[in-house]
Amino acid sequence: MAFYQPQQKPAPAGQYLGGGGGEAASYYNDAPQQPAQQYYTVPPPAYAPPHVEGQRPPEYTFEEKFVVKKPKYNDIWAGVLFILFVLGFAAVSALAIRGYATTRAVQGTGIYNDTSNDFGLSTNTIILFIFILGMSFVLAWGYLLAVRVFTKQIIYVTAIANIVVGLATAFYYFQQKYYSAAIVFLIFAIFYAFCFWSWRSRIPFAVVMLQTAIDVAKNYGHIFLVSFIGGLVALAFGAWFAVTFVAVYARYTPSASNPACADGGCSSGKVVGLLVFVTFCGYWITEFIKNAMHMTVSGVYGSWYFCAGTPAGMPKRATIGAFKRTMTYSFGSVSFGSLLVSLIQLLKQACSIAQSDAAMDGNLITCAIFCVLRCLLGFVEWAVQFFNHYAFSLIALYGKAYIPAAKDTWKMMKSRGLDALINDALIDPVLTMAAVFIGYLSALLAYLYLKFTSPTYNDDGAYTPVVLAFSFLVGLQISNTILNPLKSGVSTIFVAMAWDPTVMLRDHRELYDRIVRVYPRIQDAVSGV
Repeated sequence: MAFYQPQQKPAPAGQYLGGGGGEAASYYNDAPQQPAQQYYTVPPPAYAPPHVEGQRPPEYTFEEKFVVKKPKYNDIWAGVLFILFVLGFAAVSALAIRGYATTRAVQGTGIYNDTSNDFGLSTNTIILFIFILGMSFVLAWGYLLAVRVFTKQIIYVTAIANIVVGLATAFYYFQQKYYSAAIVFLIFAIFYAFCFWSWRSRIPFAVVMLQTAIDVAKNYGHIFLVSFIGGLVALAFGAWFAVTFVAVYARYTPSASNPACADGGCSSGKVVGLLVFVTFCGYWITEFIKNAMHMTVSGVYGSWYFCAGTPAGMPKRATIGAFKRTMTYSFGSVSFGSLLVSLIQLLKQACSIAQSDAAMDGNLITCAIFCVLRCLLGFVEWAVQFFNHYAFSLIALYGKAYIPAAKDTWKMMKSRGLDALINDALIDPVLTMAAVFIGYLSALLAYLYLKFTSPTYNDDGAYTPVVLAFSFLVGLQISNTILNPLKSGVSTIFVAMAWDPTVMLRDHRELYDRIVRVYPRIQDAVSGV
């Protein structure tokens, strides 16, 4: 089907539609304009049949609107591997928890009665993780509701709160002479302060996109319900992971005071190996939950972009249709993309723990090396997640395999000039700031909990880096999962705009004009179609 050609052409690049100005306008108008592009042409999705006046528009489903071409099932190997790892995690969890249950007398039944356990994590730690899970869930959902009500102000509040809490936490750790954590949190705070200062002029554009995502979430599909259910699933898995993590220590840590080792089978190597496996599975399963939510939400936002302005309107049961596609045809693709991120996150977590251990031993050179490695891995993780986010939006609508979808998405972005637009959109980093903020509080809660409860296993502070690192991880992952639908909405709008930018002019002209007022360079993306 031929592209729709609007009668009113976009204003020349660098000029506003409807006026506007200010610092943001100066930033974007002064930016160098991109040269003419050779557009990467792709066929738009099939639109609903023409509407005849006086007749009721025909209804259609998500599956009829966004047809999946053969082969419908992609990346099957990754889906099978993911299922095997989930089963493996369940098996390790069952064995570890069974062993933990037989040593309850040593592990304790509450916060303060674990005096017999001087060899590994105990019930005291499980209770801590439960506190962190509950706090992270409440804070993340409270933040999501605050975004819904105070959309414009939340960006400033998020950045300032993140910086202030990061600095305050770092200074507190310095005061307590816990230098490894203090240095890490200070670096985070300084980095985010620099980012906020350099992002000031881009905030108006971020506000427009965030307001759009919230407006669609309020009026179409079940975005907030997906966030709530996905958050509960992540919370339940987080609790399961926490119990398994502690149970592995309790069951397999070699010690004369560990009754689980009476019949042998305990060794430090086994503990390390099982913890690596359990942690990797935890990352992979959490990433899968988050990406499955992302693809479900992408189906709703894609339906809004392509269908809300047509006479037939939104497809029936768009949310259910997108979820079914995610868990069937695209199950392997979600597993594949999540696997890549999980491997990087595992290496990054290992560097974090090694860095903390080196700092506690006073080995500053080793600490600096692991800090650099962690930063490099963080960049690689960001790059993979960047491609994942936009590739999954395309997969959600058209069911492609993971690697072809990633290639097609990047080609479309480059051909439309939307790669620069994505770099200037602050939604993802702002919401990540919020998740990091909750991670700060989770790590601080863990530190204070260990300090005031003084569990026997941590008399020498050896387990403090491990507990703080995983507390930060739990808070970060739960928050990212709950806030993910808002990121999904914005990324899907960008992907849909790259796929067929004329729909923006035809069906969402008011949104287009609002974006142009604060980001004139968007005209480059649609002026050549």
